[in-house]
Amino acid sequence: METKVTTHIVKGLLLSAISIVFSVVMYVFNLFEYSWLTWINTAIIMGGLIYGNILFANQNDNNITFGNLFAHGFKATAVVIVITTAYTFLALKVLFPDMIDIILEISRKQMLANPKMTDEMIEQAISMTKKFFIPFAIGGTILGTGFTGAIASLIGAGVAKKNPIDPFSNPAS
Repeated sequence: METKVTTHIVKGLLLSAISIVFSVVMYVFNLFEYSWLTWINTAIIMGGLIYGNILFANQNDNNITFGNLFAHGFKATAVVIVITTAYTFLALKVLFPDMIDIILEISRKQMLANPKMTDEMIEQAISMTKKFFIPFAIGGTILGTGFTGAIASLIGAGVAKKNPIDPFSNPAS
């Protein structure tokens, strides 16, 4: 019986759903002040991509190359990027428009704790950040997820067992 291979689209959709649920939980429970929680989301995505590459290799009886594994992992990353970028835009514009103000207020508190920052500097930084918040959030989502996905795909391709069949070792006569 042939093993059914889970596609990169399914893996990307699953990881995106987990990431979105995590983000909604952070919003609902107002956990933005705990910046270390975002690293948990990053770890979940990395772990999912690494496991996805190992699963892909196993589903192909480990007859796969490093390049094929990396490509599979990065395609899953591309799906995650598209979905989480769309979610980020929708969350900031439609679903949770007050999220921007909450994050800016947290930033203001952090800047007030810095004795080198004057009130004028803080106001200038906050107004500039507010003006470009959505482009920075979308750019950060794309670059951050892309970088994380590339690293996880490399690790996953490296740790997965591989016995690629050499097409030149047994030529057909």
